[in-house]
Parts: sequence; structure tokens; C-alpha cells
Amino acid sequence: MSVKRATTIVKILLQNQDIEENRITAAGRGEFVPLDKANTAEARQKNRRTEIILMPNMKDLMNALNGVE
Repeated sequence: MSVKRATTIVKILLQNQDIEENRITAAGRGEFVPLDKANTAEARQKNRRTEIILMPNMKDLMNALNGVE
């Protein structure tokens, strides 16, 4: 289920034409990296999450650090 949730979020984000498809990835890890390991409805609800990690374009970052425009 976590992969399906992540893929849905990616599809929504890609509706923005300014985001390049090759710069976004969906991954599901809910079953393998739970926030709460208890077998309760509350724990499952807490583990049903979406985390978005923003990564800079490393080339742009290095250019900015070196003062290149």
C-alpha cells in the first residue's frame, strides 16, 4: 500500500509542469520502516504517512557555491 500511496503523490506533483519527471521518485517503505511497531489501529494510522524529501540539483548547488551563474 505504501508504494501505491507514494505513486499517487508523485502523479499529483507531476501535474505541475515545472517539475521534471526524472527528478522525482516514489518509494514505499511503510511495512519496513514503521514509526510505531505496535499492531494497533492507532499505530497503523501513524505509519500511513507520506514523507517528501527535497534534494537540490547538485550541479546547480555546486555552481552557486562557486559563484558561477
